[in-house]
Amino acid sequence: MTSERIRRWKLALGDDDMEGLGERDQRMSLALSVLYESEGRKGRGGLGASSPKVSRWLGDIREFFPSPVVQVIQKDAFERLNLKALMLEPEFLETLEADVHLVADLISLRGAMPSKTMETARAVVNKVVEDLMKRLQSKTVEKVRGALNRSQRTRRPRHADIDWPRTIRANLRHYQEDFHTIVPETLVGFARKSRTQADLDHVMLCVDQSGSMASSVVYASIFAAVMASLPVLSTKLICFDTAIVDLTEDLADPVKVLFGVQLGGGTDINAALAYCETKIDRPNKTHLVLITDLYEGGDAGSMLARVAALKQSGVNVIVLLALSDDGRPGYDARHAGAIAAMDCPVFACTPDQFPDLMAVALTKQDIGQWASANGIGLVRGA
Repeated sequence: MTSERIRRWKLALGDDDMEGLGERDQRMSLALSVLYESEGRKGRGGLGASSPKVSRWLGDIREFFPSPVVQVIQKDAFERLNLKALMLEPEFLETLEADVHLVADLISLRGAMPSKTMETARAVVNKVVEDLMKRLQSKTVEKVRGALNRSQRTRRPRHADIDWPRTIRANLRHYQEDFHTIVPETLVGFARKSRTQADLDHVMLCVDQSGSMASSVVYASIFAAVMASLPVLSTKLICFDTAIVDLTEDLADPVKVLFGVQLGGGTDINAALAYCETKIDRPNKTHLVLITDLYEGGDAGSMLARVAALKQSGVNVIVLLALSDDGRPGYDARHAGAIAAMDCPVFACTPDQFPDLMAVALTKQDIGQWASANGIGLVRGA
């Protein structure tokens, strides 16, 4: 066996014998051993309650591993070593690699945070929000605007509303070679941009804020804020556990929205849907995106009946079992199957897929077909 292969096996297995490992490899092995060999190994593990010691350890893993791996190790450390108490210290909080999971942890801990930590927490959350907005905003705006424009095409547009790229493509056969120009016999344009409130499509994100849905809440809040910035769309954000929080008025400030979320608690989907019903006055123009794992702590029978009534009234009901990068979510298969049988699409969605989903929904295309074409597994009706 080559020395490089031996080195890799020692690092992978956490071998006590570090002979042959360089100083940097020994530090890497120790950093991983603190976390992954802390249980049941005498003389091993534990970061204790020492903030400086944890900070040094976090510095080591940031040195040895790329950011995505650091985030995974950090998440494991919070669960295995119970480091959440240290997050109440601003000096420690500043050393953490900021990501969606960290934001969720900060939101859940904010009630216990001293004021000096709250300032740092807001700065961390703001950084993650800015990064997510850069990543998701342009695609969401492009897809949503494009979908609404396609659904509002007109052949008699005003000059300011002419869609020139589409008009040129539609008139290529009228190219005049002598004049090096195209005669636009057919104009393709957008509908008037000043759409009335009655003309608007309404998107309602109804988001389960129980602990298991934490990263979904963060992403949903970002998307709601982006869509709310578009005057061609009416957007609402309602979060719920056993209580209901309507955050629509705060959508101009995504950080404020996130600090208005109450992560944890039980789940009353039926009550949340009842609240949403009171906010729907144009069912045929409303897209209700229910983001929940469907573990209902309230009246499950009434919840299913309410979904059926919303669907029958003309509301486009979409159920996302998760809006996250976390892989296949756990969910109540019985409720998911019952809702899928009502001809409502039920599936999990990543943040990168969400703008395309909204474009499909707004143009009233078949979401099931879109999901299948993109390798997304839909729940089958039971």
